[in-house]
Amino acid sequence: MAMLTADAAATRLGIKVESLYAYVSRGLIERHLGTDGRSRFDDRSVEALARRGRPRISSRQSSLNLLIETHLTSIDSHHIYYRGHDALALAGTHTFEQVAELLWSGRLPLHDAPWAGTVVPMADGIGLTDSLAITTATLAAADPQRANLDPLAVAGAARHLIASMVASLPHGVTNFQGATRQVTTGHVTTGHASQLTVSDSSSRHRRVRRSIAGTLWAAVGRQRAQPGMVEVVNAALVLLADHELAASTLAARVAASTRADPYSVVAAGLGTINGPLHGGASLLVRDMLTEASASGANQAVAHALRSWGRVPGFGQKLYPDGDPRAVVLLRMLHQVAGKTRAMATVDAVLDVYQERSDHRPNIDFALAALGLAAKLPPESGELI
Repeated sequence: MAMLTADAAATRLGIKVESLYAYVSRGLIERHLGTDGRSRFDDRSVEALARRGRPRISSRQSSLNLLIETHLTSIDSHHIYYRGHDALALAGTHTFEQVAELLWSGRLPLHDAPWAGTVVPMADGIGLTDSLAITTATLAAADPQRANLDPLAVAGAARHLIASMVASLPHGVTNFQGATRQVTTGHVTTGHASQLTVSDSSSRHRRVRRSIAGTLWAAVGRQRAQPGMVEVVNAALVLLADHELAASTLAARVAASTRADPYSVVAAGLGTINGPLHGGASLLVRDMLTEASASGANQAVAHALRSWGRVPGFGQKLYPDGDPRAVVLLRMLHQVAGKTRAMATVDAVLDVYQERSDHRPNIDFALAALGLAAKLPPESGELI
């Protein structure tokens, strides 16, 4: 059986390598792992698929098959690339803002400037993720140029919206400097979110302390950030900046295809990300880790299996060898949190479940581990 490289298989099918891996993830073509760790494809199956033409219906029963070529993100079994840049490497070297600019413009800026936001007041009892939708709707109503779809205008609206989402989070309001919050809803006050001060003086920490990650920590963190923890939050934001056709990404792109304004596009994504199978998946993991901390990993894993028929936070069909985003985030957590009780709990759950399963932890598990180790609110995973 002759085997083709990814480039050769994509050329024979007349598609991009990104689309080839989309075929793999949707069960349309089988991927083999060579002795060198690189993907290989059976030339006969590639030839058969090429003769049939591009598939319109997935070979998997009851599935929606969408193959959309994109210049944004390329995924293989080991790596993720944002416009050709290794996203796993970017997570440790660049801020979320820099990576956002790369995704929007195709250029990775050497330096980043703080984004100015608007504080939208929240009523008592508003949840973290609900505040994102409220902020989006409020700013949309207040923006007379929301229909301006010039790329520069859209990017400007995006910077302001993201900064405002973080500045308007309902927890930790007293941590903000230079931004005021009105008692009654409906009034918007412009201001800059706080610049978090971290105790480490390294250049890397100085770069992230004024970032979206630092501001987010100032809003929801329950303690002074230990050295490196804000960097882990920044890495999580970078690793989750884009991921091919996740459900929320697809919803946002459908909205954008109708020429909807930026706020409506974001609202479409927010509506879709809400739920235990997507953005809320890390909350199930957090509950399991919390139980493991109190009652032991064996009982927590057993309870998860009885309750849901599976252990949340494991497995990702795009990464049969393990989610590389989780690998990066968990490694950073171990470096920062050290031998804390939280990380001991995380490791215990990993050991107990993987003793009888070959499923590897995914990004939802890593987000829940981050929330536990950093003592962030339970819904912080979905918020990030």
